[in-house]
Amino acid sequence: MTVVFFALGTWQIQRLFWKLDLIARVEARVHAAPVPAPAPSDWAGITTERDEYRHVTASGRFDYDKHVLVQAVTGLGAGFWVMTPLHQPDGATILVNRGFVPTDRRDRASRAAGEVAGHVTISGLLRMSEPGGAFLRSNDPKNGRWYSRDVAAIAAAKNLHDVAPYFIDADATTNPDGLPVGGLTVVRFRNTHLVYAITWYLLALMSTGAAYAFRKVA
Repeated sequence: MTVVFFALGTWQIQRLFWKLDLIARVEARVHAAPVPAPAPSDWAGITTERDEYRHVTASGRFDYDKHVLVQAVTGLGAGFWVMTPLHQPDGATILVNRGFVPTDRRDRASRAAGEVAGHVTISGLLRMSEPGGAFLRSNDPKNGRWYSRDVAAIAAAKNLHDVAPYFIDADATTNPDGLPVGGLTVVRFRNTHLVYAITWYLLALMSTGAAYAFRKVA
């Protein structure tokens, strides 16, 4: 048991250094100068570990008629993420989370001033699709109820083609009339590996002590 507990503690230490390295790499991506969003030729090679939270830019025309609202809870309260297709000149489409709107502004007409016409360039963070839905709540495309930013499901529901397998969280650039509110991405990683490592090492120490005491009594 001592050997097993010690091995588990050592494994958690290895995981700790992996997590710290991941956090450092993500922080570097978030604060780096923006680069063009991955093109269709690069889509197959996109991975969470290498690409999520990369600072990117994209240009095109927003298709506001095909936007969806995804339920959200933020530091600004409850409301929705506004997910809007961005049609690029090469024919590809990228879903863009243009930002947050409160519940009382979910009606598109109430925030029409924020729908900029024509060619636009946006900057933000590359995010991976969130398939399925949220905890205990599945997306319901038929009734327009969305609980996660599931790129494939949104593309299918809105009959979109050549859609990137990721979406972009728009940055904090202010939209006309102040809505949607971008730049609300929360970059946070759960890191409890050190606590687990200490726990396993303490168990290894306790099992060693118990074995010593048993042998002494025997």
